[in-house]
Amino acid sequence: MAKETQTGTPSRTEPSISYVLGRLDLALRRSLSEGLASVGVTLPQYTALSVLRDRGALSNAQLARRVLITPQSTIKVIAALEGKGLITRVPDPDHGRILRTLLTPSGQDVLHACDRVAAQIEARMLEQLSPEDSAALHAGLKSCVRGLGAGF
Repeated sequence: MAKETQTGTPSRTEPSISYVLGRLDLALRRSLSEGLASVGVTLPQYTALSVLRDRGALSNAQLARRVLITPQSTIKVIAALEGKGLITRVPDPDHGRILRTLLTPSGQDVLHACDRVAAQIEARMLEQLSPEDSAALHAGLKSCVRGLGAGF
């Protein structure tokens, strides 16, 4: 419960949900970045690989929107992944100037290794929650995302 200060503004005894989520985001990004480095992949590269697995062949613009980075950053991510042999790019059959990005077999292998790292980090993050609380947290966070107009 918030108490009022002498100026009449509320002082919090608990941090706001927004603050806690921000701290969680930073801690999770740091942990994932450290873990993924052992596989030789950055967090944006892992996100791009995951999106390509789930969404199939995408253009640069589509990938940028789904990875939540700028088109300029997407070009760098794609170049790095292509240089590592984790993706390939093929011309779109309907639009000759658009290139579609696909995972290579090596990309799928690296993605599986990244998934294992991410699963270990997520398990560590949730280890103090019961399975029911974990499920409720997951459902609640998805509702919050939808409440702000973002979808999955």
